Amino acid sequence: MRARLFTRARAAIAAAVVVTVGGLAAFPSQASAFGASTPAAVVDYLHQISGNHVISGVHNKEPLSSPSAYTAQAHTITGKWPGLWGGELGFRSDDIANRQTMINQARTEWANGSLVALTWHMCRPDVATCEFDGGVNGSSLSATEWTQLITNGTSLNNAYKAKLDTAVPYLQQLKDAGVPVLFRPLHEMSEGWAWWGGRSGSAGSARLYQITHDYLLSKGLTNLIWVWNVKDNGSSGSVASFYPGDAYVDVVTLDPWAHGWPPQDWYNAIVSVSHGKPIALAEVGNVPSAAQLSSQPLWAYFMIWSEYLTSCNCNSAIQATFNDSRTLNQGQLAISGGGGSSRTGAITGIGGKCVDVAGSGSANGTAVQLYDCNGTAAQQWTVGTDGTIRALGKCLDVTGQGTANGTKLQIWDCNGSGAQQWAALPDGHLRNPQSGRVLDDPGGSTANGTRLQIWDSNANAWQLWHLPA
Repeated sequence: MRARLFTRARAAIAAAVVVTVGGLAAFPSQASAFGASTPAAVVDYLHQISGNHVISGVHNKEPLSSPSAYTAQAHTITGKWPGLWGGELGFRSDDIANRQTMINQARTEWANGSLVALTWHMCRPDVATCEFDGGVNGSSLSATEWTQLITNGTSLNNAYKAKLDTAVPYLQQLKDAGVPVLFRPLHEMSEGWAWWGGRSGSAGSARLYQITHDYLLSKGLTNLIWVWNVKDNGSSGSVASFYPGDAYVDVVTLDPWAHGWPPQDWYNAIVSVSHGKPIALAEVGNVPSAAQLSSQPLWAYFMIWSEYLTSCNCNSAIQATFNDSRTLNQGQLAISGGGGSSRTGAITGIGGKCVDVAGSGSANGTAVQLYDCNGTAAQQWTVGTDGTIRALGKCLDVTGQGTANGTKLQIWDCNGSGAQQWAALPDGHLRNPQSGRVLDDPGGSTANGTRLQIWDSNANAWQLWHLPA
């Protein structure tokens, strides 16, 4: 198979002009590259195309030394580069040693105008490297080991976080380059083929997903788009028992390996559990036909799984889908900058009130409250690319590094602690990864001087915030 070169020439960049053809937006055929962007901008774009377009994608499994081999095959067949490039973080020692090669390719794909998706077939937490069979697939944890895994401070919990740490420098490179990543950890968790899967309920696979989410956010990886994923095994009614919660998920996805194409009950189940978030087909063996995509129009992207591109599909079927008016390939996507740099202005919440530093004070410990918007410096917040939110030269801070519901907010000297890290989620929540809780206006009060706090994420309007543009 022909390897794809990092230095591939790119067509000249043109301004995106959208016209309407047959009821669908017709996107430019000339390549459009991406600059630095954010998860919110990508998720917003997935919302925009949902129902009328779908992004083509191809996964590139190991070896990581050839991180775009299957994408190149798709180009050979169709003459088009897929709109989504899928990569793998690896489990074998030789592949882990080539993570940098994979990351370089991810940056190239983004720069060329494709979304970046990463999957991780992770070895057991207590094993550094492994083979797929017996190491990822077919290995398991006992009930006692699982309890240790999801209990903070145990040896297995620490080993799991240490394994996550091995990926942090690579994911950080993508953050530094302004590359948002469709990150799909612990995939197909509804099935038990991998050690992380098949455990339903609040102390099961979903809990490990929450731990993963919070730990990587605590490392400052605010460039990750959290993709939750199940497989179409068993009953579609079981999906919700694996869902980690809206605060932890940006995109809801299905791998239809059991049925080839999702039966309607599975499509309905994914739509239902998504609560309005974008949905997608994270892995497919058979390339979806135009008729199938029209029958289930909310899928925002599909990703053909590596060798299945040629082993399960004829060239004519792949060509038909990649050339369909519904399909968006590389260069046909329009992702905005999405505020990839710091921006300053008011943060507004319920009742149009502003987040305010009490009395315009700048002393450590000054309360942060809700107040009528007045344009003063006490209401001018700089949302930084480092995860901080600053006003009057201080950082928005959770008092005493507290993690309990009801812990009040204040301003404090910026010190790099987890109490001063904030992640703006696409649904409007402002989350503190260290505590796992979000910025909250107690009881939805709109009275001036209401002291703001952290609280468990919920659907109440008083937890939704509008950040500076």
